[in-house]
Amino acid sequence: MAEARLHVIAGGAVPQGPLTTDPWQFQTMCVDAFVASWRARGFSPVTIDNDIGLLERTLTALGRPAWDVTPEDIDRVVGDLAVKGRATSTRREYVQIFKGFHRFLQARKSAEIEAAFGVRLVCPVDEFNASRHVGDDSPALLPPPTPERVNEFFSFIKQRIATARKYGPAARDYAMFRTLYHAGLRSEEASLLEKPDLHFTRGPFGKLHVRFGKGAHTSGPRPRWVPMLDGLDLVLRWFLEDVRPKFPDSPVLFADESGGSLHRGTIRNRLRYLMELEGRPASERFSPHALRRACATHNYERGVDLVAIQQMLGHWTVSSTMRYVRPSATFIEDAYQRAVASTLAELTGKDTTA
Repeated sequence: MAEARLHVIAGGAVPQGPLTTDPWQFQTMCVDAFVASWRARGFSPVTIDNDIGLLERTLTALGRPAWDVTPEDIDRVVGDLAVKGRATSTRREYVQIFKGFHRFLQARKSAEIEAAFGVRLVCPVDEFNASRHVGDDSPALLPPPTPERVNEFFSFIKQRIATARKYGPAARDYAMFRTLYHAGLRSEEASLLEKPDLHFTRGPFGKLHVRFGKGAHTSGPRPRWVPMLDGLDLVLRWFLEDVRPKFPDSPVLFADESGGSLHRGTIRNRLRYLMELEGRPASERFSPHALRRACATHNYERGVDLVAIQQMLGHWTVSSTMRYVRPSATFIEDAYQRAVASTLAELTGKDTTA
């Protein structure tokens, strides 16, 4: 039997160090690699552009390479944002984008960073400076609009279509905000919808294919199918046949006047503008995200299963959905009356709710 021998084979298992020892130049290379990983995971171009800008602002505010950032640096940046009056959701976005970048460095660049800069990576975001996932218009403090309020708003913008200076944008806004509410979409998810994403023959009501659903912890898009409930299929059929042809030809569903996608900020501004035209008190105004919370709450009040609402909204866990559900002040009483009426109907054989 031939004697077994061990052979040393040259390879790249041991890192040779980064191509540059300039920390800022190396960080730029890391950012480029991080962005390339977003593309590999299927992030949309709009999301990538937004997140690149957010990451650059975060790193600039921190003022030192990511591997040298301390918990005190995070405290300082988040505190400065709070002093400037930036929303809780904005402060959370700064922290989350840095956490994602730092995880990337730990997974891909930790050996190179330790070899070149003598730093062992430890994430500076901890339980004391990590923002809770609650916005400045938290559902715990500000309940979503009631079904009556939502219907009043939709009636207003529907009537406005006939008198608006431009029929196309007015009709588009009506269809778009109806979609945000009935499908429970995020603004960016609606802005990235394309015409082929409407599947009117799928299921009993038709479905929207949300290809760029938000993923948790920078995991990439999480596609989902959302049914067109409460007559949304009729609204979107009307929109495709009568309204969308008045915009430049492109795949985008809710297009701007050049045929491109609406930015989520534009959607928010359009809603604010329409509610100013409506002339209701500031206390009765709401955000696009409040329509998403209203979708969750109103479906829950109607008896839709919580897991079904979770799947509809694209949440990872039911606990996330529960943060969106804020039943009305009389929810318990209404549920009690429905239960009593159902029991009486079973005992008497009569429908007491008629």
